[in-house]
Amino acid sequence: MALIEENKSLKTYNTFNIDASATYFAEVKQADDVIALLHHPVYQKHQTLIIGGGSNILLTQNFDGLVIHNQIKGIEVIHESIENVWVEFGAGEIWHNCVLHCIKNNWAGIENLSLIPGYVGAAPMQNIGAYGVELKDVFEALHAINVQTGETVLFKNKDCHFGYRESIFKNTLKNQFLITKVVLRLNKSPQFNISYGAIEKTLETQGVKALTIKAISDAVIQIRQSKLPNPKMVGNAGSFFKNPVVDSLLAASIKRDYPNMPFYPNNHKTKIPAGWLIDQCGWKGKVVGETGTYKNQALVLVNHGKATGREIFALSEKIQQSVKERFGISLQREVNVV
Repeated sequence: MALIEENKSLKTYNTFNIDASATYFAEVKQADDVIALLHHPVYQKHQTLIIGGGSNILLTQNFDGLVIHNQIKGIEVIHESIENVWVEFGAGEIWHNCVLHCIKNNWAGIENLSLIPGYVGAAPMQNIGAYGVELKDVFEALHAINVQTGETVLFKNKDCHFGYRESIFKNTLKNQFLITKVVLRLNKSPQFNISYGAIEKTLETQGVKALTIKAISDAVIQIRQSKLPNPKMVGNAGSFFKNPVVDSLLAASIKRDYPNMPFYPNNHKTKIPAGWLIDQCGWKGKVVGETGTYKNQALVLVNHGKATGREIFALSEKIQQSVKERFGISLQREVNVV
């Protein structure tokens, strides 16, 4: 049975380093811990918040309820074929550590997703993606516990309704399941994807001649480290907003006024980098009290030390307003606001 703590500080459990607290707090390390917790009076009488690495949440207040910290571990090969290997990961494993484990074993498919913060359990919830790859491309299935009934349910790829930074767990089934295990179908023969972003140029700069999944991972890590602050040094949750996908006519109109606008075709529409839009509005590197945007990437909102969640949220609203006024585009938050 998981130990339930009271009045627990959450500062070290969220990468924004917001000094908020939870009335109750429990860590679960196996599925049985979750089942037992569902029958506990504290769970039954209070609202709950499930967290992993805390890399995608903004705490705007103390949480008057039970915070459940998912620490379910484990990495296991459950099936192999000539071309693929199916690997099951505990939802409480650190995502980047799992990427490195796969690279070490020459299992391809998630090397472009290197250095994305957070735990494995959040990966399908967000349908994490970077540099031309999304989790749904390698996702096979996940196991999750219905937090109302205690039933364990298997979700296949199609069941998750994956979209751009979206899944069924962020809308229809929000707060209804705790993910325990995630199964990915990885490739024994790599299919390299270096066309997106600055990967190809970075590989050239690094002098890479023989392309490998490790070389791609190293390039992605270098790019991300050059753009994004280390949460241990500067509180942040990575990309705060989604890159908007807009009507191509609107994108063409903007590009006439801004010929250097970066863009990516997306299913008969156009994806525009949110960081570019925010930068054009003069926000890049701007400091507002104890918060602001990162000097190297306007898409990243930061805590310079003692910012509250409400101050960061207020800044995000101002950024949304300025982008809407200038470009007619409504930015959507990628970060979950609590």
